[in-house]
Amino acid sequence: MQYRITILMLLVSTSIYPGCTTIESGQIVDKDFEPIVERPAYPRGEGPVVLIDAAHGNFHTLDGRYRAFGRLLELDGCDVRSADSQVTPELLRDADVFVISNALKGGADAEWVLPTPSAFTSGEIEYLRAWVDKGGSLLLIADHMPMPGATADLAKAFGFLFHNGFAFKTGTRQGTFHYTRSEGSLAEHAITEGRDAGERIESVMVFTGQAFESSDGIEDIEPLFRVFDDMEVLLPERAWEFSDETPRIPATGMYQGAVRRYGSGRFAVFGEAAMFTAQQQVRDGNVRYMGLNHPEAPDNQQFVLNVIHWLTGELDH
Repeated sequence: MQYRITILMLLVSTSIYPGCTTIESGQIVDKDFEPIVERPAYPRGEGPVVLIDAAHGNFHTLDGRYRAFGRLLELDGCDVRSADSQVTPELLRDADVFVISNALKGGADAEWVLPTPSAFTSGEIEYLRAWVDKGGSLLLIADHMPMPGATADLAKAFGFLFHNGFAFKTGTRQGTFHYTRSEGSLAEHAITEGRDAGERIESVMVFTGQAFESSDGIEDIEPLFRVFDDMEVLLPERAWEFSDETPRIPATGMYQGAVRRYGSGRFAVFGEAAMFTAQQQVRDGNVRYMGLNHPEAPDNQQFVLNVIHWLTGELDH
């Protein structure tokens, strides 16, 4: 089987506590967490080559906060590596899966304040667009401000409009919740069904992100998470600084997860990042778990695998 897939993951916020204004804020890798894959999709090391980007100011890298994600894919049989160069045709030619996580121009030195410059050059965006059009697959994940702004041009190339803000329940700063099959917020799709009943997803937990919508009138979107009707997008000038005057727009009809077939390739996009990680945050002596390690997120791990399997065509069988 051939795996000519690129997955571009721009995983961005990891659900920083309200009031924090920097990306560090005590977020650390949960080194005690070990993923479990009971039925790998591929023999060990013989699956898709997954390159995880480390060249665009990435908050999540294979050697850091993206360790659990990389380990999960390794256990599924993928060959996971770090990529340290800019996006070029040569880089894409060597990749089956390309992961760009939490891209932000300037990286740790960036100020989380408007305006937010693109993390990708126009040339890199065109390389990615053309590559997917010819059969690659792109997974784009951009969490709350400023990450949507850093990846907005890339998202637009694939027909999506990112809002450079925070998706909260209206009138609150609550962005952590579950999308569930029983309540209808988690769509029926090959990704949520998996390969069989043992991989069926009942709920996915998210940890504060953005909400996005389609642009250019595209009609072939396959939603996975539709945001709740009682949500809004706050658009502050500086991350985590809100007031009654902060601009806001209703989030009705927007998404936090969707997929689309693009040309001969596949495109998946998510507006929340921590669900793909396993992190801890210590605040006032209390430990908060975020992602695959959260005790109330038992399906997140399988959901991540199902996304990869859809992008690689495993769920078409």
